Amino acid sequence: MDLCGPMRVQSINGKKYVLVMVDDYSRYTWVKFLRSKDEAPEIIISVLKEVQVNLQSQVQKIRSDHGTEFKNKVLGGYLELVGIKHTFAAVRTPQQNGVVERRNRTLVEAARTMLAYSKLMGIKGYKNMHSGIKPDSQSRIQSQTIQTQ
Repeated sequence: MDLCGPMRVQSINGKKYVLVMVDDYSRYTWVKFLRSKDEAPEIIISVLKEVQVNLQSQVQKIRSDHGTEFKNKVLGGYLELVGIKHTFAAVRTPQQNGVVERRNRTLVEAARTMLAYSKLMGIKGYKNMHSGIKPDSQSRIQSQTIQTQ
């Protein structure tokens, strides 16, 4: 998982940070928009709970960089309580968190493209980054399902 931002252009709701979480196996991606970095621990905890309930499976491990949004008492306490191991990428080594770093780049490029297109066409609205990830996640899940049958 990684936090991207602050973005130069805020969303309609004033959110300027993007929390991106990617499942290593399926590459399914969760994208959450935040007003500040302080919201990250609560959002991460809610997504982890949602994943465990919906998939009826225990999350074993999460990986992130050393950002303060990931290294704090709230998140650390929850992870310890439920038995989730938290590993950190080496300092100044984004390659160790490469899957989510690449997804960040893809999302930002897709959002910029859609924003430029919407300005060109006179379309209003800013859910570009969120709509940019859905087709990619769904196609990866679909291809994963097809391979296992």
